[in-house]
Amino acid sequence: MPVLGLTLAAAAWAGPLEEARNRQDLAALERIAQQRAGAAKDAASQHGAAEAYAFAAEVALELRDKQKARALAEAGIRFAEQAAAAKPDSAEHHRVLGTLCGQVIPANVLAGLRYGKRAREALDRAVQLEPGNPKVLLSRGVGYYYLPEALGGGPALALEQFEQAAQRDPKSDEAFLWMGLTLRKLNRLADARRAFERSLQLNPARVWTQQQLDKTPAQ
Repeated sequence: MPVLGLTLAAAAWAGPLEEARNRQDLAALERIAQQRAGAAKDAASQHGAAEAYAFAAEVALELRDKQKARALAEAGIRFAEQAAAAKPDSAEHHRVLGTLCGQVIPANVLAGLRYGKRAREALDRAVQLEPGNPKVLLSRGVGYYYLPEALGGGPALALEQFEQAAQRDPKSDEAFLWMGLTLRKLNRLADARRAFERSLQLNPARVWTQQQLDKTPAQ
């Protein structure tokens, strides 16, 4: 299938959050987050708002706006906490809470002292509830990626989670994307490029993946 066809197919499979993330449309993600926040009345809608803020914070980090990412993540944490409190046995609710706490850290490493612990606790709880869930493993890997080694994170731990997520879900472009980012941080450039290429095969519409492949040397 031509690249354009693959791109259109990927867009057809994606929901509105994934579509906006694919094209790095932060404004669209913020609008969705605000709309969902205004309608958040129960655990399901609170989780929906938290998820939208997590997507928006992720793209803000991609665009190197760490302060914006922190503000978005902190806005989402309130909804994630409410959802997790309402349904404490939901791995997905704890996963999103842990993701948002981790997204605060890049703006201020000192925030890792507070939010790093909260992120680990939420993500560990999600893993306890659903140990084989690839989305949960992926999110815990992202948490480790952003958390400094001195605070219990680091690329080695992150890579282990991404590899497990990819084994559980070989069609997860996100697992291979984050695997590539982590391998590059470990200076395994050839392996990183292969991971980015695999991610693009699975989701050719993801702008950030192409950007990361382009900036990764072949050697």
